[in-house]
Amino acid sequence: MHHNRQQDLQKEFISHAPGYWNGQEIPAEDWNSAKWQLKHRINSLAQLEEHLNLSEEERNGVILSGTKLAMSITPHFFNLIDKDDPNCPIRRQIIPRVEETWTSDYEMSDPCGEDSHMPVPGLVHRYPDRVLFLVTDRCASYCRYCTRSRVVSGAGEQELETDYEAAFQYLEQHTEIRDVLLSGGDPLLFSDAKLEKILSRLHKIPHIEFLRIGSRVPLFLPQRITPELCQMLQKYHPLFLSIHANHPRELTTEVKEGLERLANHGVPMGNQSVFLRGVNDDLDTMKTLVHKLIMCRVRPYYLYQMDLIQGSSHLRAPVAKGVEIIEGLRGHTTGYAVPQFVIDAPGGGGKVPVNPDYVLQKNEERVVIRNFEGRTFEYPEPVEEPVSEEIPSFS
Repeated sequence: MHHNRQQDLQKEFISHAPGYWNGQEIPAEDWNSAKWQLKHRINSLAQLEEHLNLSEEERNGVILSGTKLAMSITPHFFNLIDKDDPNCPIRRQIIPRVEETWTSDYEMSDPCGEDSHMPVPGLVHRYPDRVLFLVTDRCASYCRYCTRSRVVSGAGEQELETDYEAAFQYLEQHTEIRDVLLSGGDPLLFSDAKLEKILSRLHKIPHIEFLRIGSRVPLFLPQRITPELCQMLQKYHPLFLSIHANHPRELTTEVKEGLERLANHGVPMGNQSVFLRGVNDDLDTMKTLVHKLIMCRVRPYYLYQMDLIQGSSHLRAPVAKGVEIIEGLRGHTTGYAVPQFVIDAPGGGGKVPVNPDYVLQKNEERVVIRNFEGRTFEYPEPVEEPVSEEIPSFS
């Protein structure tokens, strides 16, 4: 079935809360409870089949890929799925497909080389001044292209072992570290009290200048973004939040309210999208997504070329297409709305920016550039002034 992308460009914010779930009337207080949402996640083939007409690829995917990465979908996010379209962009992100069992020689289980940069279990120290702190291996729902599928969800071949005490000691001893990113899994699945314990301990380390949390909970489980959580986070500024939305349909009224609540409590937010075939690999979709993010007070931060994770070839879009989309945004919409397109260099080389070529020529005298309309301009380089040997004396 050909997927009609134009139907998807949901420029408005709409609610996807039904009055019922599994054929039963659900009271609003249940639907709006994060605990209820987590308890009623869809995580089996039988549950999926009650709600959807699965394609053969999906059915086989659910049966065969359970040993790689668990399936788990919150009712909130599940309600965004087009039930009649196997190529629905929401469906492609969270329902396993048989293609996950196909692997290529160049795919890896640890494409970002995290395991080899772990001085302490759970703490990745790859860049000089910052660390990644993997605090949990669980998420509210599991993205099928997950870079850490080897350790998240409890289904893969590795277990995430985090030694909190050793991690805190390492951070206290390494005074060059000024930035700690909490990720996993998803740190916002912790209770407010458990998360606060970690944040307050980090906040006390004098050389740590700011904290970051990476989370998809605001999209998968907006019910978790309570006033109480926001008030707790507010105590630990400067604290930034990186969220992860890939498609405009994910930005519902509930999600917008949660993001606004975070912003109102002083939490700056950036969005990290993954560039996915059949999800956001066209200009109209990406432009609608970045405009909706700005309206939610979230700055589009990165667009990632998908990591070479095993079994992800069906979701991988060409780098050239990503560059073309950035070029279609730069100059054609607000600068704040243009993310940086990056490739996380395979094997642990870190993020490398990939941009359209706007510099046509450069030498010591001038730079020749082109603008978004394709017009060329010259910019002269400053001439070095000869330095006089003698310093004049005014005595």
